[in-house]
Amino acid sequence: MTNPSSATPAPPAGGGGGCPMGHGKGAVPLSGPGFHTEPQALYRSMRRDHGPVVPVELPGGFPAWLVIGYRELHQVTSDGELYPRDVSLWNQWENIPPDWPLLPMVGTPMPSIYFTAGAEHRRHVEMVVPALEEADPFEIRQHCEQLADRLIDAVCSRGTADLVAEFAEPLPVLVLARLVGFPDDEGADIAQVLKDLADGGPGAQKAHLRFGEHMHRLVAAKRAHPGDDVTSRMLAHPGPFTDEEYALDLMAITAAGHLTTADWISNSTRLMLTEDQFADALSGGRHSVAEAMNEVLWEDGPTQILAGRWASRDARLGGQNIARGDMLLLGLGAANADPHIRQQVTDQAVRSGQGGNSAHMAFSHGEYRCPFPAQEIAEIIARTGIEVLLDRLPDLELAVPATELVRRPSAFLRGMTALPVRFTPVRTTGDAL
Repeated sequence: MTNPSSATPAPPAGGGGGCPMGHGKGAVPLSGPGFHTEPQALYRSMRRDHGPVVPVELPGGFPAWLVIGYRELHQVTSDGELYPRDVSLWNQWENIPPDWPLLPMVGTPMPSIYFTAGAEHRRHVEMVVPALEEADPFEIRQHCEQLADRLIDAVCSRGTADLVAEFAEPLPVLVLARLVGFPDDEGADIAQVLKDLADGGPGAQKAHLRFGEHMHRLVAAKRAHPGDDVTSRMLAHPGPFTDEEYALDLMAITAAGHLTTADWISNSTRLMLTEDQFADALSGGRHSVAEAMNEVLWEDGPTQILAGRWASRDARLGGQNIARGDMLLLGLGAANADPHIRQQVTDQAVRSGQGGNSAHMAFSHGEYRCPFPAQEIAEIIARTGIEVLLDRLPDLELAVPATELVRRPSAFLRGMTALPVRFTPVRTTGDAL
């Protein structure tokens, strides 16, 4: 689950000016084309020069630790007391300006499932997770099939499409909008809102306000007329929650499941269109779509770096001295490529004669990992979307050379800005958007 907030809230009280205290000249800047083009090569050089825990420098000169070792990442995510997801602990708040561009990715304390820690986090989990668990997988698949068909109907007769903008990005949020209880005519606007938030441009603040307005209206509507949806089940929970908390949790559910699932779809499709071995695995029947998509989470997961954890006291990790209040960034993509764990995965696959190992860190780990029902929902949407796509447009091919494909300019998220394809024009299902 990625950070669901793209707002830019004010930092905790007491923040001010000052100069950031960095790691020094040895810190690796957490930016640049290496993260967009060949991140694994960059992670290998980090591992060689610094080991499993790397001193990095965030834009603005702010220091953090990037955990790229699988064992060390497992250690951090397993110890919620030493490394809680409590952003209020950050020892850099006095230096962070209100308009710092990564503030939406890091977040500030607010009463939602994503930005709370400890007992308060568990209180939100006990309300949100059961509401997600009651979603019927067969119903989710039906929603996904119908909406995927509608999206394909909108492009199938012309023989060309951008699979990111016209399929992978809108599909997850349209499905999630139905699951939380929105009517279809609001789903399209929520999809645009989340696109504006993800772009992080000048419209992000207005988009965030619109997003919140949608959720507050939904809470009021479902309080008056409950239904068989996630929002109504959350409202039926006996715990005392405010409407603001319900709205924030709904924003977290929808936003966190949107871009990561969209990138999972687009990354899987890109591999299918650019790598013969991956395409053969799908078409030759040696891997199911689900197994092939699991491989994508190992090789090209949508969340490369996740912010974050903060040390509650001084500690030692991976040969580095971690100070109280230091930020630790979870290098999920790098940990999945850690040669120690990858050799174990390869050996296991050889012994068993099959792949499908799910010990990757794509959904993080521990108390603050993406909840299991949310993972299941994301997997159903991504898998069903690709199955419908392959069934409807079986002769998909890239419309541009693979070298011209552009990654999203982010060290944190790994997705495509566009995926232009061509195919033989086909007829619609009669259920076009």
